[in-house]
Amino acid sequence: MRLTHWTDYSLRVLMYCAASEERPQAPTIAEIAQAHDISHSHLTKIVMTLAAHGYLQTTRGRGGGIRLMRSAKDIVIGDVVRLTESDFDMVECFDPEKSRCAMDGSCRLKRVLQTALERYLAVLDDVRLSDLLPPPVRGEHKTARPSWPQITVAR
Repeated sequence: MRLTHWTDYSLRVLMYCAASEERPQAPTIAEIAQAHDISHSHLTKIVMTLAAHGYLQTTRGRGGGIRLMRSAKDIVIGDVVRLTESDFDMVECFDPEKSRCAMDGSCRLKRVLQTALERYLAVLDDVRLSDLLPPPVRGEHKTARPSWPQITVAR
């Protein structure tokens, strides 16, 4: 299963905010967009969605930014994925209204894939946002940006 960019970016925002919790200045959408090379307007929509569902608190204006509304240890990754993914139909026959498969009803693939999806989500249900954070770097100042490894992505 492949996650959408929406889910990927949602998780990145939450992870960035969690890693920035101790900073006196909340991270901004512009800061996160720049750090991850993501469109500012796209990230704004994601932040608004996460805020509407109680994951983020947003503050406008000077000194504003975004913060987690709940503790990182209380945010279940499976819940975030379910919220942000719009389609868990791995194959056509998952949706009986759209299925044109001649084998539907006698094929065992659908049940195997359904079980795989359930296990996939069960694993994500055991992961908290706090589990995804890098360990603190010794001597790191609390006002510093999150200590993410420098990753170069080929484009």
